[in-house]
Amino acid sequence: MTGNELKELLDTSPAECHRRLMKEYGRYVYAIVFNKLRSCGTKEDIEECFCDVFTDIFIKFEYNEKYVNDIKGYIGTVAKHNAIDRFRRLSAANSHNAYTDEEGMAELVSDFSVDERVDSSELRRILLQKIKELGEPDTTILIQKFYYNRKSSEIAKTVSMTASSVRSRCTRAMEKLRVKLAEVGITK
Repeated sequence: MTGNELKELLDTSPAECHRRLMKEYGRYVYAIVFNKLRSCGTKEDIEECFCDVFTDIFIKFEYNEKYVNDIKGYIGTVAKHNAIDRFRRLSAANSHNAYTDEEGMAELVSDFSVDERVDSSELRRILLQKIKELGEPDTTILIQKFYYNRKSSEIAKTVSMTASSVRSRCTRAMEKLRVKLAEVGITK
C-alpha cells in the first residue's frame, strides 16, 4: 500500500482502510512489538501495544511525500517507537528501587556462587541438547510448554495438531526425555 492509497482510503472509507492495513501490515507490526516486549510484557501488553500502533497510524497520519511509494517504513517506525515506549513503562513498573545506606551495604553478603552458576548452566545445556535429540514435533512441544509456559491449545495451533494430541505427545516426550537424562546421570 502506498501513501496515496492510504490517504484516499482514509478519506473515503476508514473501515476499509483499517481492514487493509491490518491485513497487509498486521504480522509485520506484531513481530516488531513482540520482539521488543517479550522480555518484560504479558500477552495482553503486546496486544495492547499492537492496537495502539494502528490507532496512532489512523489518528496521527499526515500525508508526506516520503510515503508516496510505500508506507512500510512509516508503519515500522510507529511500531518501533510505541514498543520502545511501552517497554520503558513496563520496565519502570517492574523495577523495584529500595533505599540503602552505606552501613547497611557493608553488611550484605553475596550469595552468588560461581560453582552453582556453572553447574546450572551446564545442566541447562545438557537438557536442551537432550530435548533437541527427541526430534520434531516433540522438541517444539516441550520448549513451548515448559520454557514459554504456553497452553496445549496454543501449542496445537503452531504444530497443526489437536490439544489432546499435544498433551499425549508431551507426556510421551517427557518419558523419553527422562530416559535420555538418566543415561547421562541426571535423575531429578
